[in-house]
Amino acid sequence: MTSRPDAPQEDFMKEASRILEVAKERGIKLRLMGAIAFRIHCPTFGHLQEALGRVLSDIDFMAYGQQRKDIEKLFEGLGYQTDRMIKMLFGGKRLIFIDSINNRQSDVFFDKLEMCHDVDFKGRLEIDYPTISLVDMLLEKMQIVKLNEKDIIDTIMLFREHEVGNSDKETVNAEYLAKLCANDWGLWRTVTMNLQKVKSFLPHYNSLAETDKTDVTTKIDKLLTLIEKESKSMGWTMRAKIGDKKQWYRDVEEVVR
Repeated sequence: MTSRPDAPQEDFMKEASRILEVAKERGIKLRLMGAIAFRIHCPTFGHLQEALGRVLSDIDFMAYGQQRKDIEKLFEGLGYQTDRMIKMLFGGKRLIFIDSINNRQSDVFFDKLEMCHDVDFKGRLEIDYPTISLVDMLLEKMQIVKLNEKDIIDTIMLFREHEVGNSDKETVNAEYLAKLCANDWGLWRTVTMNLQKVKSFLPHYNSLAETDKTDVTTKIDKLLTLIEKESKSMGWTMRAKIGDKKQWYRDVEEVVR
């Protein structure tokens, strides 16, 4: 049976495109994040998600809080229902829209990703389209203290597809990430720990060619070197003296509906 034009589509990519197209028509700055963003931004190596067993589940976005009401109208007009409990719990920082036809959901975060660490998006959604910037995609994963395999797979794919440098044009902006880490020891601790973890997983993936593993390892090493070379702030230095004796991250529980 053919779906109505105003009903959510079964295909993840088609549905993401449908939402973004209407948002763009209405002047709403909505950017993809999560697994779908990685797939779209990695046209050459996007197949690695399937090869490594990465399953798509949701379609997630970042947006500006000042457009919150417009975004709620957008999703409801496209056949979604707003999760009222999440709206109450998060006080407008995050909304979840339910696609009951395909039994999935779309998360929309506003201005900031507040998980194990804060990732600020104010003024950053204009950098790229239809996704958040590459370095923000990387940060979205690397700020997770309990990094799981799906996040590792997405990160491997991102590095395999893109260079590491000092711009945002099809490049992971190492300069931006290094400066963030140099001002926040906790973020530095988690990011560097996770980059090492991604490296350690590479040998276990038989679906990856040696060229894939070498390429990703080289890029991660380059990024780690640039992060270490960046001059650290006084606050970073003081917090580094305490180290792991004090928890440096926020505990986050997954939202389960």
